[in-house]
Amino acid sequence: MNKEITPLGNIRISRQAIATIAYHAAQRSYGVVGLASKNIADGLAHAIVKDPTHGIDVEYKNQQINIDIYIIIEYGTRIKSVASSVAKTVQYHVEKALGLPVHEINVHVQGLRISEDE
Repeated sequence: MNKEITPLGNIRISRQAIATIAYHAAQRSYGVVGLASKNIADGLAHAIVKDPTHGIDVEYKNQQINIDIYIIIEYGTRIKSVASSVAKTVQYHVEKALGLPVHEINVHVQGLRISEDE
């Protein structure tokens, strides 16, 4: 993935490391009740193996980080506000952890969930 050469050696950051940071940031965002699979095959794979990057796709091309996030949000919250908040939170945490700018974050709302309290 990203490779940086320092006087002490090389630093490499994998897509999975970036996806894990984004996953935890998205999970903590207001209105997000979970992350979703982008398709059925990914959903079946997640049911078999618990993946800490479930619902996150990271692409690194031409020194640019692009992240796709697939979320499920709480019914009754403003979808646009939640999606915007998720994008900003993920961008902040990834940039803070890596020291690299994030070029693009796409938030895909895959569903709504009604809480059991209502």
